[in-house]
Amino acid sequence: MTPEERSKRVQTMFSRIAGRYDLMNRVMTGGRDIAWRRAAVRELNLPANGQCLDLATGTGDLAFAVLERYPDAKVVGMDFSEGILRGAVKKSHERAETRTAWGVGDALALPYDDAQFDGLTNGFLLRNVVDLPRCLRELRRVTKPGGKVVCLEITHPQTPIFKQLFHVYFYKMVPIIGGIISGDPQAYSYLPNSLSLFPPAKPLLQKFREAGYRDAYYKTLGLGTMAIHVGVA
Repeated sequence: MTPEERSKRVQTMFSRIAGRYDLMNRVMTGGRDIAWRRAAVRELNLPANGQCLDLATGTGDLAFAVLERYPDAKVVGMDFSEGILRGAVKKSHERAETRTAWGVGDALALPYDDAQFDGLTNGFLLRNVVDLPRCLRELRRVTKPGGKVVCLEITHPQTPIFKQLFHVYFYKMVPIIGGIISGDPQAYSYLPNSLSLFPPAKPLLQKFREAGYRDAYYKTLGLGTMAIHVGVA
C-alpha cells in the first residue's frame, strides 16, 4: 500500500466508524480513555487566554478536555476525516460552546502560519500518519517557541506477562468486539495492527528529539499501554 493509499484508507475508515467511535473508546478502555485525555491535558500548561490546536480531534473529546481545564482558552479542533469531525461539531452545538472552531486538515501540511498556537494536543494521531518525522516537525512548526506539543497514544507495554495479555486482547479481542459494536470488522482489524510498526515509547521519544523538540519526555498510563509524549517547541 502506498502512503497515498494508506492515507485515503485511514480517512474513509474513520468516517465509516464515526457513529460508534465514542462507544468503542469507552468499551475498549473500560472508560479510562476519559481520564487519559485529562492526564494529557495536565501536561499542556497553556498561558492565560491561550490558543490550542487539537489535531485528530475526532469527536472532540480531547478538545473539550482542554476547555475543561483552561476555561479561558480557545481551541481549534482539526481532523483528516470530515465524517468523524461532524461528531465534534454536534457536541459543540449541544453544549452551546463558543470557544471552539472546527476544520478538516492534514497533520502533514497544516494550513497555519509558523508559531501560531500556544500549545498543541493530539490523541491517537501518530500511529496513523504516513510520515511520522514530517508530522512531528509540522506540529512543532505551528507551535510558539516554548509551547508544548502533547501527544496521547497507545504504546507497547514492556512487562513480559502483561505484554502477552495485552497482545491477546488488543490483537484478538478488539477486532471482534469492534466489529460487533461498529459493524465494521475491517476497521477494528486495522486499528490494532497500526501499532505493530509503531515505535515503543522510548524510541518515539528519540524521534521527538530528532524533530527538534526541547525538554522532551514521556509518561506511561494504563499499565504501560498508553503513553503521553511531550515536547517543547
